[in-house]
Amino acid sequence: MGRRPASSVSSCLGGSKPLPTGWRWVKLGEVCSRIRNGTTAHQVAGDSGLPVTRIETISSGEIDPARVGRLAAEITEFVDYVLNPGDILFSHINSLERLGACALYRGTPTPLVHGMNLLRLEPNGEVLSEYLLYCLRWEEPISFFRTKARRAIGQASLNTRDISALPIPLPPLSEQRRIAGILREQMAAVERARAAARARLEAVKALPAAYLRQVFPQPAQPLPPGWRWVKLGEVGDVVNGFGFTEVYQGRRDLPYPFVKVSDMNSPGAEVLINEAANTVDEAILAALGARCYPAGTIVFPKVGGALLTNKRRILGREASFDNNIMGVVPRNADGEFVFFWFSSVDLAAHANTQALPSIRQSLVASLEIPLPPLSEQRRIAGILREQMAAVERARAAAEAELEAIEALPAALLRRAFSGEL
Repeated sequence: MGRRPASSVSSCLGGSKPLPTGWRWVKLGEVCSRIRNGTTAHQVAGDSGLPVTRIETISSGEIDPARVGRLAAEITEFVDYVLNPGDILFSHINSLERLGACALYRGTPTPLVHGMNLLRLEPNGEVLSEYLLYCLRWEEPISFFRTKARRAIGQASLNTRDISALPIPLPPLSEQRRIAGILREQMAAVERARAAARARLEAVKALPAAYLRQVFPQPAQPLPPGWRWVKLGEVGDVVNGFGFTEVYQGRRDLPYPFVKVSDMNSPGAEVLINEAANTVDEAILAALGARCYPAGTIVFPKVGGALLTNKRRILGREASFDNNIMGVVPRNADGEFVFFWFSSVDLAAHANTQALPSIRQSLVASLEIPLPPLSEQRRIAGILREQMAAVERARAAAEAELEAIEALPAALLRRAFSGEL
C-alpha cells in the first residue's frame, strides 16, 4: 500500500506519521455529529426503574446491562438521553489507567439512558462506529488522552475540547469496514485465548491445595497405619512477634532481618524469607525486648485482613518478626512436613469474627496435626517439595502465556492503524 506524509494534525500524536494512500487525518470532532454529556438525574437504589449507564456499565469494554444504574422516572422524561445503536460511550472521568475506556452500544432489549460521567460519541456518516471504537482503543489515542488529562487525587478528567481534537486516521468506508471486520475476528480469538489461558492459570493455582488434600487427612477421617493425631504445640513452639518502634526501623545493614507482613509479598519470598526491608542487631533486639528465631521457623500473619490470606512462609535464616506475625518453631517433627501441613489449614476458619480478625496463640497450639513416623514425614515432604516446584514452574509458564495474550490487542491495533492489515 502506498503512503503519503501525514497532515499537521497528526503531530498531536507525537510527530509526522505517514498514512496509506487514500487515508487522511481528521479530528474526532469532525467525524462525530455530537459529543455530549449524559443526564445528571439522581440514580436510585434497587433493581427497579429506568436503566441508566454509569462507569461500571462499560468497565469490561462492552456494554454490560447487568451493571446499569436506575432512575425513578418514565422514559418520556429522558427521550433525548436514550442511546441509539452505534453510539460510543467514553469514560472522560476516571482513574488515569481507565481514562478513555469506551464501549459500543449495539442495542438492548429495553431502552438504555445515557448517564453522567460518560460521554456519548455519535459518529456521523464518515466513520463506522466499530472502526472508531477500535481506533479509540489504539495505544496512541490512549497516550494522547493521558497527556491532555487534568489530574486530581486518584482521578483524571478530559474536557470535550481536547477529546474533539484527537487525530483519527480515516480510510475510505470500505476500508474501515474491512479493518473492523478483521479486528472483530482477531479480538474474538484473543478473548477465547485469554479465557483459556486464565482457566489454565486458575487450574494451576488450585493444584497445591489438591496435592495437600491428597496427603493430609482431615480430623474426621481415619489415619493411615502408624499415623497419630497430635497437637501442634507438641511438635513446635508457637511464638509471637515483637513491637517494632519506628525509631529503630529503616536500617538495611544489620545482621538480622526484622520481618513484617509486607516482606511476605516481596519477590523471591514466596516460600523462604531471607531478607527484609528492616534489619536489627543485638542492641536493638535488647532495646525492643525481642529475640531472633531460627531458620526453619514457619511464620504467618496473625491479625487483620492479612490473616485471611492464609500466607505461610519459612525463615531462611535467623531473624525476628513484628507483633502482627506469629511463628511456629518446629521440634520433634520434620519442619518441612509441618510447613506443608500448616499450609493446608484455613486459619480464617479459626479466626475470631470481630471487626479486626485475629487468632490466639493458644488456639494455634491446639490445632491437631496428623503425624506419621519421621521417615515418612521426610518422604512426604520431599514429594510435596517436588510437586510444589513443578506447580511454580507451571504457574510461571501460564502467567507468561497470559501476559503474551494480554499484549496482543495492542499489537493488532498498532498493525491495523499502520495500514498493515
